[in-house]
Amino acid sequence: MGGVLDAAFGSWGTTFVSAGLVVSVLGAYLAWTLMAAEVLFVAARDGDMPRFLRTTNEHDAPVPALLMSTALAQAVLLLTLASERAFDFALELTGALVLIPYLLAAAYGVRLLRRDRSPRGQLVVATLATLYTAWLLFAAGIDHLLVVFVVYAPASVLFVLTRREQGRRWFSPASASCSPSPCWARPRASSRCSRD
Repeated sequence: MGGVLDAAFGSWGTTFVSAGLVVSVLGAYLAWTLMAAEVLFVAARDGDMPRFLRTTNEHDAPVPALLMSTALAQAVLLLTLASERAFDFALELTGALVLIPYLLAAAYGVRLLRRDRSPRGQLVVATLATLYTAWLLFAAGIDHLLVVFVVYAPASVLFVLTRREQGRRWFSPASASCSPSPCWARPRASSRCSRD
C-alpha cells in the first residue's frame, strides 16, 4: 500500500502508511495485553482463579494478572525461538491447544446424553464430534500434544491454588453426579450438588 501511495503522491505516502502501521500494531498489542490480563483478573474476582490475581495497584491496574499474562506470552515466544519453523509451530500449537477443550466438551456431551437418555440423533452428533476431535488430536501429532500438556500445566497449578484458598476439594463425588443444569436451577437436586 505504501508503494501505491508513493507512486501516486510521493514519498509522504510511504511515510503515512508506515506510521499508520506502527500505530495499528501498537494498538493491537496493547489491546491483546489488556484483554489477556482482564481474563485472569475477572476470573479471580469471580473466585475461579487465585486471589492474588485480583489485586490492583493505586491506578486500578491488575498488576499480578498483567505480569502473569505477559510472562506466559514471553514463554510461548521463547518456545517458538527453539523451533525452526516458528510461525508454523505457533499455528499448530494453538490448533492443538484448542482441540483439548473441544474433545473434553464433546465427550462430556456424550456422557450427559447417554445418562439422560436423550434422542438418538443428538447422541450421534455428540459421538461424531468426539471421534472427529480425537482424530484431529491424533493427526496433530504426539509432539504437539505433549507441548500442549506443558502449556496447560500452569493452569492446573492455578486450579489447585484456587481450590485450596476456598477450602474445597479438587474434585468430589457430588460434582461427578451433578446434572448439566446448575444446582440453583433445580431445587430438588440441590442436596446432591454442592459448590465442591
